[in-house]
Amino acid sequence: MRAPLLAIAAAALLVGACDAEKATTSIAAPPPEVGVLTVTEAPITLTKELPGRVTPIRVAEVRPRVGGIVVERTFQQGSVVKAGAVLYRIDPAQFQVELDRAKAALAKAEAVALQTTRQEGRLRTLLRGQTTTQAQYDLALAARQQAEADVAAQKAAVEQATLNLDYATVRAPITGRIGRALVTEGALVGRTEATHLATIQQLDPIYADFTQSVSEVNDMKRALADGQLSRVSPDTAKVRLLFDDGSAYAFPGRLLFSDVTVDPGTAKVTLRGEFPNPKSDLLPGMYVRVVIDEAIDIDGIAVPAQAVRRTDSGVSAVFVVNDSNRAILQSVRVGRTIGGRVTIEDGLKPGYKIVVDGFQKFTPGDRVKPVPFSERPITQASAR
Repeated sequence: MRAPLLAIAAAALLVGACDAEKATTSIAAPPPEVGVLTVTEAPITLTKELPGRVTPIRVAEVRPRVGGIVVERTFQQGSVVKAGAVLYRIDPAQFQVELDRAKAALAKAEAVALQTTRQEGRLRTLLRGQTTTQAQYDLALAARQQAEADVAAQKAAVEQATLNLDYATVRAPITGRIGRALVTEGALVGRTEATHLATIQQLDPIYADFTQSVSEVNDMKRALADGQLSRVSPDTAKVRLLFDDGSAYAFPGRLLFSDVTVDPGTAKVTLRGEFPNPKSDLLPGMYVRVVIDEAIDIDGIAVPAQAVRRTDSGVSAVFVVNDSNRAILQSVRVGRTIGGRVTIEDGLKPGYKIVVDGFQKFTPGDRVKPVPFSERPITQASAR
């Protein structure tokens, strides 16, 4: 009977020792480590990302000025052609015949003009000697002037025939990339119906057209007028492009203009950016994202996007570590997201320590052990 009692007592002592050890361990547990950043003020470039379409800087539809049969196409489809380069040749035989006829008519008119000039000179001499009448001299003078007018008309006919012969060779009106050939050799083209032969588009530089709501444009103007923001440059804003896969275009551009008319259906204005395109990476009709560097917030505050939490009521907030090393939930008003960081418009001041990492280790109001957080660059894969 004594042995069981001793065993029970030993077990009770062992349980009590374990409970005491657990209590000691619980009391001695250190606060969890969390990554924190100290809030600082720094100039922040405010950007706006908008959808846009690429458009060529110049477009020329190649059309013939004379009618006839196409006998030759000299360009490579899809290649770059220089202004004045030969694209098509129309059968020149009929235009050469017209030119020869016009030259013959001019020679005849010049011969008649020479004869009438000599006749008018002879009658002028006779009129001085009073051996002819004034009426005869007037007729000779009129015949000479009419012959001279015929010579001028025939010279114009020769020039027109020369132009038609030259127009039989269709040349590129601008420098650019030419598309597919719309007619082939043997096709009959006409001047009256202005047959479309090909299209040339100048692609370097190139435009990107996009729209922005008029309210956002007005907000930016008011911020600039109030001195809250400073301009990126005194005359224009810098713009950048992103492809549809999110990759950045290598060359920055400039904002050319803001349309003076607001679309009544969408309440937006059209903007246009100009970009260099030396490698023809941008093609007309391509969808792009246009990033506008609108202005600079001189004393802006931006924190990593992962530091901003959303409360049950839908309010944005961050955890601030106070002087007692307790994580307190602080409501904030957020602005734009730029490069993985969120701008804070209200709720934070320089010097605040905010929690960026380790949220799963504590609850609001718990004591924490703040350690410096090192930001890692956002990779393309993580950004998606």
